[in-house]
Amino acid sequence: MVLSILGAAVLGFAGMLLLMPDPVDDGVVRLPWQVDRNELGHTQVFGFTLGETTLAEVRAVFREEGKLNLFKTVEEPIRFATEAYFEQIYLERLRADFVITLEVDQATLEGMYDRGLRISQLSSGGKKVKLDPADIETLTSRPIQSISYLPKARLDDALITQRFGEPTRKLTEPETGIVHWLYPERGLDIGRDAKGHVVIQYVNPADFPALTAPLEPIAAASKHGE
Repeated sequence: MVLSILGAAVLGFAGMLLLMPDPVDDGVVRLPWQVDRNELGHTQVFGFTLGETTLAEVRAVFREEGKLNLFKTVEEPIRFATEAYFEQIYLERLRADFVITLEVDQATLEGMYDRGLRISQLSSGGKKVKLDPADIETLTSRPIQSISYLPKARLDDALITQRFGEPTRKLTEPETGIVHWLYPERGLDIGRDAKGHVVIQYVNPADFPALTAPLEPIAAASKHGE
């Protein structure tokens, strides 16, 4: 009976391994805390260079197409953005989801929105559009603008400090309790909640003010309270 249970457990575990995607192991160091800048000041992480690496190149590394969608905001001024979502990617044996935005001008995105095949309403009031296949093909050659890295592992403060170093500043969202570890010179924002869930955002340093603009009221309130 015990041997039968153990045998079933082994078979079940083997089945899980078969279902797990193969980790990316191509000789390139792709660790989330290894963030550099090239001679143009562009952020380099996971073997990608923001503003230079294309979506097609990301897909080739991940061996996944990802889910590509176009979003439209409702706040003025209305903005369009396109994101590619990659689920359960293994880099350096670390499992995480990736959300990658692309560098595309607003006029081009508006045209793609008008050609969209299906529009969905989001709970935020914004809209998500399923893109026309021809527009998807066009977007594969566009460079990536930002990367959001959502690791499955939980990180404590000590580990973040050990891997990423001390931030230039920390800001806490009063409503959610999320603490943002900010590294402007590296284009890096690590948002951590009380349970250790983390979202790490990478942008080019020149784009860092736009990334952290929603946090400015918190920064102003904090400065006022000092």
